[in-house]
Amino acid sequence: MPSLPSFSKAAPTPPPGTPPKPTWDPKPVSPRPFPWLRPTIRIRLTLLYGGMFLMAGIVLLTIIYMLAAAALHDGSTLPLKILGGKFQATSDICSLPTETSGQILQEAVDRCLQHQRAVALNTLLNRSLLALLGLTIVAFAFGYAMAGRVLSPLGRITRTAQRVAGSDLHRRIELGGPDDELKELADTFDEMLDRLDRAFESQRRFVANASHELRTPLAINRTLLEVQLADPEASPELTQLGKTLLATNERSEQLVEGLLLLARSENKVVDKKPVDLAEVASQAVDQARTEAQTKGVELRGVRQQVFVQGNGVLLERIALNLVQNAVRYNVPGEGWVEVTTEPQPGCAVLVVANTGPVVPAYEVENLFEPFRRLRTERTGSDKGVGLGLSIVRSVVRAHDGSIMAEPREGGGLVMRVILPL
Repeated sequence: MPSLPSFSKAAPTPPPGTPPKPTWDPKPVSPRPFPWLRPTIRIRLTLLYGGMFLMAGIVLLTIIYMLAAAALHDGSTLPLKILGGKFQATSDICSLPTETSGQILQEAVDRCLQHQRAVALNTLLNRSLLALLGLTIVAFAFGYAMAGRVLSPLGRITRTAQRVAGSDLHRRIELGGPDDELKELADTFDEMLDRLDRAFESQRRFVANASHELRTPLAINRTLLEVQLADPEASPELTQLGKTLLATNERSEQLVEGLLLLARSENKVVDKKPVDLAEVASQAVDQARTEAQTKGVELRGVRQQVFVQGNGVLLERIALNLVQNAVRYNVPGEGWVEVTTEPQPGCAVLVVANTGPVVPAYEVENLFEPFRRLRTERTGSDKGVGLGLSIVRSVVRAHDGSIMAEPREGGGLVMRVILPL
């Protein structure tokens, strides 16, 4: 009978369009050859505290033995000494009669011995309590020192995590010592930081590439439109179309700038410098003054000098976005915007209040979401691209601050930005 051909099992081919497998898969965990010999924290703590208890018990038994021996010696010593048929009292605790009658002398000696035993037991109790107090203090001090030594790797992990929270993803724990649970935790944390560092680096490269790829065609379009609009022989219809396309292109540029700034501002600001919040707010007011005069909105407010630690460009973006929103969503002809800065204990406060339409309290939080407006979820207005307050909140969080919005009685909002000094 002819033998059947053998077919080897081929590896399954991925379907077309499947993304490549990421290179940051966790390493497979290989089983340990002798897991019971691993110096785990449980075993080390068991040996440590068991040894401490054994040593404390030995020391305590030694002290008790010495004190008990001294107490027995003091309590069993005869209170008299017989010399040549006469006795001589040797106890300072009790006095003996001078009569030599056997019955009287025996009762006196018994009473004296009982008194000596009572004194010896009382002395034993007092010295035992003092020894116990001393051992307790030593045990607490030794336990505190050993607990600090055992938990020192956790402190190192915590300090590294705090530095990482400040956007320093290049930090690593690199914990040495025995191969126990803490070292396993530190190694796992280091692997996680490696993956996060690669992810954030990829995000930074994407933002940089997107910034170039998105800005370049928009800049080219703007240049071509401006050149076409500068042509004196262009027809009115073509000029109107060019202006419309130029406005659309400008709005697209604002959207791209807002998205890129929103992506960058999600991280912490590392390079901080002293910035005068009043100066930043005044510059924002000056930039929005022309638009406010066009809409008939009054700009006012007293701005006190107060310095905060942060990035001046991003802080100016906070004030400018708030002022522009307050001007655009206002009452034309009779509205006002009040911009004030003031120092408070431990922080600086920027307040932007404005008149405008009535804002329900339950819709205030939605204003901070991207592409969300009051009663409008998507963009479609000439007032902006719906990223102003989202960028403000992201930049404020990047400066370790907070922002609160409150509806004004009669319409409008009160935006309050609190930044640490």
